[in-house]
Amino acid sequence: VRIVESGGGLVQAGGSLRLSCAASGVTFGSYAMGWFRQAPGKEREFVAGISESGTYYANSVKGRFTISRDNAKNTVYLQMNTLKPEDTAVYYCVSRPGEVSSRRLYDYWGQGTQVTVSS
Repeated sequence: VRIVESGGGLVQAGGSLRLSCAASGVTFGSYAMGWFRQAPGKEREFVAGISESGTYYANSVKGRFTISRDNAKNTVYLQMNTLKPEDTAVYYCVSRPGEVSSRRLYDYWGQGTQVTVSS
């Protein structure tokens, strides 16, 4: 199984970024996909998830971030709008069979991509 994130970078507060995550070696359509993030000195936290049941978001990003997936491309996306300095973190793509979990109960993790939001 291989999970590869892309799309991180440096953006000013109020700006937007789109993260992409390509997964291989899994039956993508039946897997829940999600994003976690970890800021310096903080614990890794759930950001968003998507499965056949729907989409789920942390309260801190609800209304600003949108998760989507393209099963034909085995890819999940995280559109991040109205970014804030507190969104600065390493963002990890995750995957597991079945449903989304907001806990770190995922079988597969990517290496992470850095998102930095300047004030």
